[in-house]
Amino acid sequence: MAKQVYQLTQEGLDALTRELQELKDVKREENKEALREARAQGDLSENADYDAARNEQARIEARIAEIETIIKNAKIIKATNDDIINIGKIVNVRFVDRDEKRVFHLISSIEADPSTGKISIDSPIGKALKNHQKGDTVLVKSETGRTFQLEILDVK
Repeated sequence: MAKQVYQLTQEGLDALTRELQELKDVKREENKEALREARAQGDLSENADYDAARNEQARIEARIAEIETIIKNAKIIKATNDDIINIGKIVNVRFVDRDEKRVFHLISSIEADPSTGKISIDSPIGKALKNHQKGDTVLVKSETGRTFQLEILDVK
């Protein structure tokens, strides 16, 4: 079975590394203390605090394993110098129907944060913009079936 490669920006890899350290150094220790306190309460069979701490422990360990796998199989995205839109590019667009301008940084789905303009290259907008260039107008079909046009104003 082929291993999955995770495309990340250097910024995204750094953020995951920080999160991993936080989970290992802080959250794991806090959870161990919560487990100790819950065990000290006595009977574990009906101890809600113990159950909650065990669930949190499982969540922390699963996230640590997930991040370690992503980091181990990460490929750093290096944006090309051409004007063709692809992962790693920053694209300035205009929504044609409402004459609204937005800037999108096209990245992997792992790093996506639409509230900050970081969108996945696999999102409907990312897919529509991919392989186009400045001056093109593209048609985007959202997951809800709505369609709209974007004019590409600039590519960096």
